[in-house]
Amino acid sequence: MADTPASPLAGCTILLIVGGGIAAYKALDLVRRLRERGAAVRPVMTEGAKQFVTPLSLASLAGAPVHDALFSLTDESTMGHIELSRAAELVVVAPATANLLAKLANGLADDLASTLLLATDKRTLVVPAMNLRMWLHPATRRNVERLRADGVLFCGPVEGAMACGEFGPGRMSEPLAVVAAIEAALAADTRLALPNLAPGRGALAGRRVVVTSGPTHEPIDPVRFIANRSSGKQGHAIASAAAAAGAEVVLVSGPVALPDPAGVRVERVETALEMLAAVKAALPADVFVAAAAVADWHVTAAAAHKLKKGGEPASLALAANPDILATVAGRERDRPPVVVGFAAETERLMDHAREKLGRKGCDLLVLNDVGPASGTFGGETNEVTILARDGGATAWPRLSKAEVAKRLVRLFAERLDET
Repeated sequence: MADTPASPLAGCTILLIVGGGIAAYKALDLVRRLRERGAAVRPVMTEGAKQFVTPLSLASLAGAPVHDALFSLTDESTMGHIELSRAAELVVVAPATANLLAKLANGLADDLASTLLLATDKRTLVVPAMNLRMWLHPATRRNVERLRADGVLFCGPVEGAMACGEFGPGRMSEPLAVVAAIEAALAADTRLALPNLAPGRGALAGRRVVVTSGPTHEPIDPVRFIANRSSGKQGHAIASAAAAAGAEVVLVSGPVALPDPAGVRVERVETALEMLAAVKAALPADVFVAAAAVADWHVTAAAAHKLKKGGEPASLALAANPDILATVAGRERDRPPVVVGFAAETERLMDHAREKLGRKGCDLLVLNDVGPASGTFGGETNEVTILARDGGATAWPRLSKAEVAKRLVRLFAERLDET
């Protein structure tokens, strides 16, 4: 029997800020759900939140002390509000009151919660909860618009009955929906793009990285195309991790339903030919990562109008698409020092991977099983083996795609140091 895939939350740390509203009771269940999935929770409460749930209840469920005072000498001498704001992969505000949203939108920092929100270098996910009139008020709408533009993520609110007896938008999302939003945020990107950060920080500082991600769509007619099941989650995670390590990153992405990673330049393409052109335009680079699942063939003469069903099945004339990985690996003048390919296989994994490594001419090849039972395509986890051109092979355990990306980035940095 196959091992149960680890939750994408396993090993992650969430900084949870609980705002002052009746929906604060849902934060207790949210903590329980996060810890069930292997996440560590660092809880913070506003003074208002303590009017609805007790710090003892929250601390007991979180298995960690509750932080509630900005000028706590004990906390400042051990962790401090700066370290607390940056020691987690994601900051979650649940419930997020109208007051907390206003503070965050306007950069106010007059208590521990608002100071943490301003001092963090991670993305923030807010889970609003308030009376429907407060949610619909023009001031709140302006704040929400500004926060979205700043990259703040939202979960809810939803429409429903409220404690005040009214019905409408403003009800806090249920804990399981919040967990799903947290998982999606972690899978996409959790690092803020802060242009004023000091240069030189990170293992890839001063380096340029080009990453391809997602599938390609090869048109048959205006409404049909040849494609595959790639979601782009692994490629996007690599681009995000490289940016977090200080690199200048260009992400050449096929059609995906993912947000753009923060701090990354994204070039969107549809076909393999477009992807190759975008990659060539992005070179030279220090690292090239071909994580995209590029279609092997394209239709030689795509129809200008939708094909209609006839008596006989239609036949399509196909031609091979360019081999983007081999093209970059074979460049003479500006070949990147580190060229990385991916091998998505369903059987005879190592045999096919070793053959592909030799044929493509890349330095590293990331082998992953994409068979139906693996859950890799579209999933949140991946189990990979890293093959090197010198013949070495290293198998990693099943990890979240974000963690796979972080480990790969460290490997790229080591290879660059060697060269």
